[in-house]
Amino acid sequence: MNLTVLQPTTTTTVCSLTGQSPHPSTFFPEFKQCKTKSHLLQIHAKLIKTGRIHDPLASAELIRFCALSNPPHQDLQYALQLFDQMNPPNCFSFNTIIRAFSDTHHPLQSFLLFTQMMETVTPNKFTFPSVLKACAKTGRIEEGKMIHCVVVKFGLENDGFVLSNLVRMYVMCGAMSDAVMLFESKKMSLEMGEVVLWNVMVDGYVRLGEVGNAHKLFDEMPQRSVVSWNSMISGYAQNGFFVEALELFREMQMEEMPNYVTLISVLPAVSRLGALDTGKWVHFFAVKNGMKVDDPVLGSALIDMYSKCGSIDEAIQLFNTLSRKNVVTWNSIINGLAIHGRANEALYHFTKMQESGIAPNDVTYISVLTACSHGGFVDKGLAIFDQMVRTEGLAPRIEHYGCMVDLLGRAGRLKEAEELILSMPDEPDDVVLKALLGACKKHGNIEIGERVGKRLLENNPEDGAPYVALSNMYASLANWDGVMETRLMMKQNEVKKDPGCSWIEVDGAIHEFVVADESHAKANDICMMLEEMKEKLRLAGYKPDTSQVFLRMDDADKESALQHHSEKIAVAFGLISTTRETTIKVVKNLRICNDCHSTIKLISRIYRRRIVVRDRKRFHHFENGSCSCMDYW
Repeated sequence: MNLTVLQPTTTTTVCSLTGQSPHPSTFFPEFKQCKTKSHLLQIHAKLIKTGRIHDPLASAELIRFCALSNPPHQDLQYALQLFDQMNPPNCFSFNTIIRAFSDTHHPLQSFLLFTQMMETVTPNKFTFPSVLKACAKTGRIEEGKMIHCVVVKFGLENDGFVLSNLVRMYVMCGAMSDAVMLFESKKMSLEMGEVVLWNVMVDGYVRLGEVGNAHKLFDEMPQRSVVSWNSMISGYAQNGFFVEALELFREMQMEEMPNYVTLISVLPAVSRLGALDTGKWVHFFAVKNGMKVDDPVLGSALIDMYSKCGSIDEAIQLFNTLSRKNVVTWNSIINGLAIHGRANEALYHFTKMQESGIAPNDVTYISVLTACSHGGFVDKGLAIFDQMVRTEGLAPRIEHYGCMVDLLGRAGRLKEAEELILSMPDEPDDVVLKALLGACKKHGNIEIGERVGKRLLENNPEDGAPYVALSNMYASLANWDGVMETRLMMKQNEVKKDPGCSWIEVDGAIHEFVVADESHAKANDICMMLEEMKEKLRLAGYKPDTSQVFLRMDDADKESALQHHSEKIAVAFGLISTTRETTIKVVKNLRICNDCHSTIKLISRIYRRRIVVRDRKRFHHFENGSCSCMDYW
């Protein structure tokens, strides 16, 4: 078929003046019915045969359909052939083809087309957003500044849409100071409706992790949209401000209706805090408002939420109701089962996933190896690691090596774990080394532990975790000189230890506790409950494991220190704040210590309460004096 598209030079059309076209069905009804590429080819042939191809609206619409249709009907190369045959292309066609390339993996082509356009056609306000988007995607700040100069030349810097894309270009290129300067110079002259520009600036601060500046700007906004709220909630969640993310989510509900993106943004914060009541509300809201929970993205996020909030059975129930499952959905349930210590079920789902025709990816294997580690399935884990490398052909990531070191270390096979680290093609990161150091502490291997600990300190002398692990390992062996030396190094390097912190949700509110916390409104009641727990534990034969206090102090002070660990305070608050039928669920930022583990087992029997604790590594389900981990963690 001849692709020639002729454009008369004697007619001035709407599109050549504005870059916009009337709906093609006004003049060419055929386009209204066009749904496929083959149909388009028929229309193209008919236009050539009837001579109507000479109308510039027709040629422009041909290009638009080929360039901007959704896959599989999009054919950018065909559109480019049509475009190249126009003599000369009009503004609308330039804008269409520039916009199409800005959305591809080759956005720089948009900039090249723009330079070609400048030689023959005057750009308009519909041209610049796409070419600025191309500069933003490729990080071409110098080209972006050149476009900015052209924008100023044509007097379009005050156009809201162009201005928003200019600021976004600076943000995406990492030139936040330029973005701020441009925003501040235009802020006072903006109309109330220019909420998009404010959103771009909020997003820019979020990208830099400056959530304080983002919220300050958010508070100053003369008008907010759902995008404004979503940006701030997502920003808080991504930067570790989980409580603030939930508080803002609750505040949003009084001013704006949450949408699909809101739910996806807030669920990670819900998961990290273990805020099950809030998570259930999100699930209910999604169903009530017709959002497709069957959608793999939302479905996976909800499965992850239920599992990380301690309700793995609800996660399984939701998983089984989903008619559409992709690799992310399967990964969510396998990982959930793994961190709850249900290793056999995780491996069963791994098998079912493969039988369903979905190939596991590298994330799947991280979850499966985690399950093997928590279940003590060393040989099975080694076989799966070998399968991943030899059968699936997946190159192990640093996370896979971390799982294998943890698997071997928990089982006491420390020499093999160290040899695996030495065989790694890349330098091990802190996570891998910390896994081995923790295992050395658990099994009392001071020789390997010192080697690993010193390597960690060399890599990152400002990280407090290796100092604490080394100090605790020395203390467990009564090597007080080693303890003093390590703590002196911490002081000299001005290293701060991460404090133990626990969260518990009661009646939809998150309560946070640190070690020896007396700041809570119910501090007196909590203190009384701690004393009651202490007495009942004593009568049950409990003796504090003071070997877990790695400081030189008398036994009475050690017992007091143990009694006021953050998870015990959270459990005490749960006991006085909930009914006997309510499961107490606590989230902790560090690994649970031996004494707290033994204590909470007894408390679950004494008070006849189910208690679930999620520490940094996994879940512990305490009931009737036992723990789901079977004391292997």
